[in-house]
Amino acid sequence: MTRRFAADTSVPMDRSIGEIRTTVRRYGAAEFTHMESDTQAAITFTMLGRRVLFRLAMPDPKADEFTRTETGKPRSASVAETAWKQACRSRWRALALVIKAKLEAVEIGIVVFEDEFLANTLPPGSSVTFGEAVRENMALAHERQSLVPLLPHMPGGPDA
Repeated sequence: MTRRFAADTSVPMDRSIGEIRTTVRRYGAAEFTHMESDTQAAITFTMLGRRVLFRLAMPDPKADEFTRTETGKPRSASVAETAWKQACRSRWRALALVIKAKLEAVEIGIVVFEDEFLANTLPPGSSVTFGEAVRENMALAHERQSLVPLLPHMPGGPDA
């Protein structure tokens, strides 16, 4: 099994959130927000007239991966909390890396902003990202093997 990115990070969550804020602002974001609940966190930013949302599912502190050892024995509350906090820090570091990599790829021309952030773009007036809106239908299309051709039919083309 591969080791998770930032599995041993000591970078506090607030510092990762601040790094994301600094990164998106440096690349031209006009707005930035950060939200948290018990089960998820999210950041949004507005760039190039698009509102982008990244949801981050937070680990359940009561999950066995934190409350039990690999052999199934119960862990102390303090050890479980330490493991849970580590998992939270690791997720925030990964999100900071993803956003920075996407913005840098856009900046140097590997991809265009709209393509790189399409799945995380919120259509105007919506609280559901484009990716969330199409995810289920895309999964069904793959399951049923009812994919459309990768290249559209070109009038006057070879199969005309």
